[in-house]
Amino acid sequence: SLVRTEATGYGAVYFAQNMLEARGETLEGKVCTVSGSGNVAIYTVEKLYQYGAKPVTVSDSRGMVYDKHGINLETLKEIKEVQKTSLEAYIKEHPSAEYTPVSEYPKGRNAVWTIPCYAAFPSATQNEVNAADAKELLKNGCVCISEGANMPSTPEAVDLYLEAKIAYGPGKAANAGGVATSQLEMSQNAGMESWDFETVDNKLKGIMEGIFLNSSETAKEFGDPTNLVLGANIAGFRKVANAMIDQGAV
Repeated sequence: SLVRTEATGYGAVYFAQNMLEARGETLEGKVCTVSGSGNVAIYTVEKLYQYGAKPVTVSDSRGMVYDKHGINLETLKEIKEVQKTSLEAYIKEHPSAEYTPVSEYPKGRNAVWTIPCYAAFPSATQNEVNAADAKELLKNGCVCISEGANMPSTPEAVDLYLEAKIAYGPGKAANAGGVATSQLEMSQNAGMESWDFETVDNKLKGIMEGIFLNSSETAKEFGDPTNLVLGANIAGFRKVANAMIDQGAV
């Protein structure tokens, strides 16, 4: 299906925008940090630009790029999708950007999270944000974290987000865009249809909003309105439990 490649990254941004809108905020004009440089990160960057935000970082296993003017999407795609090489190549095209190799990261830390931002999008790998990273993000004014990767924040980092009551979209909710689009793929196959890019993207946007509202309403119901970890866990459990009951499995 169209949008399958973009789905997880787009979805994480839709989820962030939903969380922020519920707080009377928006991504427009905001500096954002993104980790990773695979599909999730690339299409997080793309969708952030569509919302008028300014993503200033990307990273790979060798190092990270910080471009205060905003990551150049064309260069990023050329390096990662065409040349399939290291991000170090980015500064050849954009000399005002800074490249930091992993060997120069602060000890036990990810340098991406040292860059002050309004919203952060961990889109690389498990446990890439630890407690020290989370503390620095919060200290530098980060108010929104939307996880494109699976479990990118350590349990200690998550505790810090929840304590600070920031807009935190846990991966099980925020990165559901990929799975959602696989389901849309099945719908198209079943109906022998092929939807255009915009149709699938709009459906994805609607699904992400639904996941946000379900998680948010459930969190409110259980007395902890900003805790989308609680909301997503209980909403997810209910969905599975109700399906099992409907199927006569319980």
